[in-house]
Formats: sequence, structure tokens, C-alpha cells
Amino acid sequence: MSQIIASRVSSPVPLSRSLTMTFGSNTLMPLLVGDHDRHLARIEQRLGVRLACRGNKIAISGTAEVVAAAEAVLAALYRDLEHGEMIDGPKVDGVLRMMDPANEPRLPLSDLPAIRTRKGAVGPRSPGQAAYMDILARHEMVFALGPAGTGKTYLAVAQAVAMLTSGKVERIVLSRPAVEAGERLGFLPGDMKEKVDPYLRPLYDALNDMLPGDNLTRRMTAGEIEIAPLAFMRGRTLAHAFVILDEAQNTTAMQMKMFLTRMGEGTRMVVTGDLTQVDLPTGTRSGLKDALETLEGIQGIGVARFANSDVVRHPLVGRIVEAYDQRYAAAKEHARERAS
Repeated sequence: MSQIIASRVSSPVPLSRSLTMTFGSNTLMPLLVGDHDRHLARIEQRLGVRLACRGNKIAISGTAEVVAAAEAVLAALYRDLEHGEMIDGPKVDGVLRMMDPANEPRLPLSDLPAIRTRKGAVGPRSPGQAAYMDILARHEMVFALGPAGTGKTYLAVAQAVAMLTSGKVERIVLSRPAVEAGERLGFLPGDMKEKVDPYLRPLYDALNDMLPGDNLTRRMTAGEIEIAPLAFMRGRTLAHAFVILDEAQNTTAMQMKMFLTRMGEGTRMVVTGDLTQVDLPTGTRSGLKDALETLEGIQGIGVARFANSDVVRHPLVGRIVEAYDQRYAAAKEHARERAS
């Protein structure tokens, strides 16, 4: 493994520090800094630090806190490159998010959890994801709540694939309620599979990221991986399986109870959803909300809650979610004031 050398230089400016990192491989440097130094620019903008690259050295200057953060980010990215992983904008953003001083991650970057699949390791890109991965590893039943783009479903699928390929479970069952924005299945063309497949597409996409195409096809044909709408779960007992219910905010209380009681010996269950995006008919209580109020705190059940700061899609997605939350909060406050 290549060596990283850091040399610090004192600065006459109070609370300012300079540091030069020397990396062992000139070959990896273009990948570390990115085209036209775009990865370095991302780090500079996020941390408020100054970076300058020359050869296999990167000079860092700024306050002691941001210099230390930049050093940790660059070291982590370089370590990933040494392990054969690719570095892109979202990857840089993820490492930066882990180093945000406001988030106070529990573990050093080098000690963060990872889910290992045949396509490589899947690591956390936010403190919320790190906590979620820890909960997935320790609990038989997990509820994951939060806005879109936080990785709730993606990391659950990664954990499921890792357990399947390691032989810890015999199959994966992925399910969703077929309720979306008021549309009804009966009005869609095709047979039942063609009607429900669009609702299940996000699950297929996650699986394609975890398994080679031929491997995924073979496992689905053999029944080791099953993707089905929630209605198909009734009457079954799911043993030695990893079962994921996605978009669970669109279940009724009875549907949720039916799903949770499918759990058999040696089975893991993950239930994901966003209680701010319920598409059920007005007056219908969300089964996810009902389950949390009923089950949270029971031994063996873990609950992971994501915040807007955990959104790992395009940075604009996080700002959109935040804007909507602020608008809804203002509307609620206005209604409260009018009522009083």
C-alpha cells in the first residue's frame, strides 16, 4: 500500500495552519484530484479550505479544524483508490458529509461500517447511513424512516444481497404496496406482472447495482430473489429470508400487520418509508405510522431515522426537501395561529 506523508508548517496567522500531504502513487493522483481539479474544488467549497496540488503533493491551508478535516477526507479518498474503488462527485460529497463537524460521526472514517457485495463494498455517505448500517447488522427487524434520497432502500438491498451471497439467508423477498399518486392498477395495460413492475422498478435498479446481470437473472429464475407487490404476501410464512417492504407509508394498518406477521425462523425484515409522502386515500391511517406507535421500543426491533442532511442524491435534492419542509412548517404555524 502506498504511503501518505503529512508535514505541518506553522503559520503566523492565529488559528491558521498549513499542511502538505505527500502521496505514494503518481498514477492515482489524477483520480484523486479529478478532471480540472474538480474534486479539490468540491472540498475547498464545502470546508472553506485552500488546496494546491503539485505532482504527488497537496498543500492544505486554513484554520486548524478545516485543515484536519481536509486531511482526513483526502486520506480516505486516496485509501479508496488504493482499494480499487472509483472516485466521483457523489463519493467526494459522501466523505465530506461524514466529516461535517456538526454531524460528529461516531467512528473515524477508516473504521466506518461497510456492506460487502460481489460488486464491492458499499459504505455510508452520511452519519445517518452509518448508524443505519449498524442497526441493520444488529437487529432482526428494522424500520427506516426519512426523506427520499437518504439510501433507506438501497442500503437495505445491499445488506440483503450480502447476506444472500454469504449464505446467511436463503432468499431475498422485496415488496412494495402498489399505491402511487392516486393511480389504479386496473387502468394500466398488460397482465398483472406488467401492471406492477413499474411500481417495483426502484428495487430492480438497486439489485442491478449489487449483482452482475447474469447472476441476478439466474437467482431470480431460481426463486432466490423475488420481487412482488404487498398483496402477494398474504397467507405466506417467510423463513430464512431477507424481506424488505419499501414505501411502507402507503400501507394500511391491517396490511402492515399482515406483512410483519409473515416473519419466520431465520428471517430479517426491513421496512422503509417516508411519512411525509403518504398517498393513501384521505382519512386512511398509514400502517407505517401505526406500526411505529405500536412497536417502537420492543426488543429486537431497530428504528433508523434520517434527516434532510442525510440526502445523498444531487445536492439540489436536499435543498428541495428542506424548502418543502419549511413551507409545510410555516403553513402549520399559520393554521395554528388562525385557530387560536
